[in-house]
Amino acid sequence: MNIGTILRRNRKTKKLTLKSVAERSGISEGFLSQIENNVNSPSVSTLMQICSALGIAAGDVIKEAENQEKLVLIKKSEWDDADMPRSGFITRRFLAPENRSVIDSALLVLEPGKTIPVRKDIRNGQEVLSVLRGSVVLVHGEQTVILCAGDSAHFWSNPEKQMITNSGKEAAIIIWVGTL
Repeated sequence: MNIGTILRRNRKTKKLTLKSVAERSGISEGFLSQIENNVNSPSVSTLMQICSALGIAAGDVIKEAENQEKLVLIKKSEWDDADMPRSGFITRRFLAPENRSVIDSALLVLEPGKTIPVRKDIRNGQEVLSVLRGSVVLVHGEQTVILCAGDSAHFWSNPEKQMITNSGKEAAIIIWVGTL
């Protein structure tokens, strides 16, 4: 269950600070941060105190956590018949932002000659790129690598000088995974 993420989203929606919710809940700001980041789990009574401070029902939080997707499939038919937007690429994330805590992942469809923008605000992250169809050029710092169908790369994120470009004549299909 991803209770911390749900609590953080509710706190931010209500424009409340960690400090104010922690004080109202009778817990430390550090402990609340650990709960929101899913590092620590609250007891039932602490969860109820936090929910009371947020003005939400603990039962609703638990129900939402139980209903979060645990398994996401992207079938081949979904990317075979994709309508390409003007940008020339499609990013189909496996999980919504509120359901990601450690990794982000996506299926990417990239038209010939198009480039995927680099993730911003990532420090010390790692990425895995696996080409399912077509070929792409990965520019990573001073290195340039050509990846063809079946090739994969694992690398440290380099937001200042990193890009993925479709170098082939057909749409490239890529699985991408990166740490948050």
